Amino acid sequence: MKFSLSLHMERFSPSEDLTRIKNEVLTLVRMADEGGFVTVWTPEHHTIEFTIAPGPFSILTWWAAHTERVRLGTATIVAPYWTPIRLAGEAALCDHLIDGRLELGIARGAYQYEFDRMAGGIPQQLGGAYLRELVPAVKKLWEGDYAHDGEFYKFPTATSVPKPLQQPHPPLWVAARDPQTYDWALKVGANIMATPLSSPMAEVANLGNKFRKACADNPDVPRPKFMMLRRACVYERPEDWEIPVKMSIDYGRSFENLFQNIGTVKNGFPEWVSYDNVANRQNYDPHAVRDAMLFGTPDEVVEKLFAYEAAGVDEVCLGISFNNPFEMQKKTLELFIREVMPVFAERQKERAKDKGQAAASTALAG
Repeated sequence: MKFSLSLHMERFSPSEDLTRIKNEVLTLVRMADEGGFVTVWTPEHHTIEFTIAPGPFSILTWWAAHTERVRLGTATIVAPYWTPIRLAGEAALCDHLIDGRLELGIARGAYQYEFDRMAGGIPQQLGGAYLRELVPAVKKLWEGDYAHDGEFYKFPTATSVPKPLQQPHPPLWVAARDPQTYDWALKVGANIMATPLSSPMAEVANLGNKFRKACADNPDVPRPKFMMLRRACVYERPEDWEIPVKMSIDYGRSFENLFQNIGTVKNGFPEWVSYDNVANRQNYDPHAVRDAMLFGTPDEVVEKLFAYEAAGVDEVCLGISFNNPFEMQKKTLELFIREVMPVFAERQKERAKDKGQAAASTALAG
């Protein structure tokens, strides 16, 4: 199992200095690069201060200038905010600018608040239809001349300029939660990124079962990669759990504002809505948050990660940006790199050794 990192700049008050925040994020990106993380991901969001990421390809180009090995991805481009020609060209250009390290993640979108401002007010649920039309069109534009006459996009013969550096194109990822999206993503050659959001640990296995079924239903399609995003915080003492849990709960109040469209936003800052208005408020019980998220000491986090491994997850993405202090985010990476990642690297070596021995035995028997 590999590990990646989801990062974004965030402010919860106008008094917070964006230059300081920008520099702190870059520090974490560099740590991930040096520490062996496979990918660092940025989201796309607009008009919201607690997720400052209006230009994901610009962010990845910035990070690329300060890193050497780590791959750089969008998690995720919001399909209804883009046209096929624009996305094909910008993604391909970014792939060149970052020396072929692009991972392109695309999703239907999450916040009706944003859709009202970025997508003409269409219902957020319609985002999936845009996604299913956008991705195949982008792939065709990367191949060469292509004309499109669809439900949402229409254009005469055109092509992507430039073409991607990676051939035939950068790895594609689709954010999925429902079985139909899993099935469609496999059919178009995309990897799967999923998140249990604030749900209990049982949702990890549930998402894993959906992935397995999609693979079983598409036996002729090579198995894609399966990534899962979860909020994470690693600390040295078991009793330190209360700080990240409180931060996670407060962050969730802003998230639910936008996700359920039940609150207001003032000058880019979403209000923290009351949990009386939250449909899944049982998931915000402090002990439920501690148990569900990747919160804990290194040993506790390792035990939780075994459940992700059992669910068939190839890559766990750590979401460490949720208004927790920078020093806590930095400590999380230090402990994860030093004490968690080596456990899974050793497990991978043991599996490779066992496979080699099994192959040798088979050859001798033959």
